[in-house]
Amino acid sequence: MAHERLQKLMARASTWSRRQAEELIRDGRVTVNGLVASIGQQADPAVDAVKVNGQRLHIPTSVVGIYVLLNKPPGYVSTRRDPEGRPTVLDLLPSRLRETVRPVGRLDFNTEGLLLLTDDGELANQVAHPRFGCVKSYEVKVKGSPDRAALERLRTGIKLEGKVTAPARVETRRVRGSRDLSTNTWWTIAINEGRTRQIREMFFRVGHPVQRLRRVAIGSLRDPALKLGSWRMVTEEEVERLTAGLQPGGVGSGGAARAKERSDRGAKPAPVTRAPRTGRGGTLKFNTGERPEGASTRSSGARSASTRADGAKSTNAGKTNRPSNKRPRRPKADGGGAPRTNQRGGNKRGGKPGKRSRD
Repeated sequence: MAHERLQKLMARASTWSRRQAEELIRDGRVTVNGLVASIGQQADPAVDAVKVNGQRLHIPTSVVGIYVLLNKPPGYVSTRRDPEGRPTVLDLLPSRLRETVRPVGRLDFNTEGLLLLTDDGELANQVAHPRFGCVKSYEVKVKGSPDRAALERLRTGIKLEGKVTAPARVETRRVRGSRDLSTNTWWTIAINEGRTRQIREMFFRVGHPVQRLRRVAIGSLRDPALKLGSWRMVTEEEVERLTAGLQPGGVGSGGAARAKERSDRGAKPAPVTRAPRTGRGGTLKFNTGERPEGASTRSSGARSASTRADGAKSTNAGKTNRPSNKRPRRPKADGGGAPRTNQRGGNKRGGKPGKRSRD
């Protein structure tokens, strides 16, 4: 098999992302054939022994991994091992798969529904991380019927442990034969986060505790015909569709909500164009050879302003001379000889008081 980058192989063999794998390599916790690995190093999983913290990784030699879809029943934990000895989701799989695949994300002990298990660590990280926008859909049965205000809180976000939840899609789900809405109602909710008991806490905060909760879709992956407690292999086409919907900053990560918010606010305003610079004499100067829009209007405005100024001059010139109330100036002595002095002997033109200017 061809050599591949070490962080890519580590992501395939575990739930680490490539960035997390690079951090382990930088910390010197990864070895290849007994030697400390470095960033950018390549290895062959069929020949080389890759170890992390002294434990060897079992890296699949095939790029195509193993993908299992399980319909988890209540009463199982979504981990490989449970310290309390409770049954795990791996107990529902055959022994040949138990040591190979890992659950992607978690479902609560009493929550049922679809759960993806795989040995593809990179895909597992992308499906579980909210940044890639993988939306998980649930059907939830709650006590009573949430009113409009409660639904608005669920859709816009509820503060849980000091952090507001991301926007969610909440819609009513009609169930045949259920007419009494005062006892319990069914709803569908789609979120991309995976906090502990998030949906249960959200409905509890609005006064409608959850009676039953099941996951019905993981991105594009769904199977309403899969019975509770059963599992099947995911097809290659389903993996491709699921991977195609995983994009950083995608719909589930709040991108759709932000896009809707931008559309509600309207289009961006047109950029403000600076007016051309005016040189001496009122002429307009442009940075380029082309005249921008509105330049002719401003030029005509400048000409009209100068016309008004000329008209004002001509009007003033045509007025008759009226007697002025200003006091006439005293003629200078001797045709503009020595400057006059004040009472203190100072020079009114700036000389120091008490001294005469030297002639």
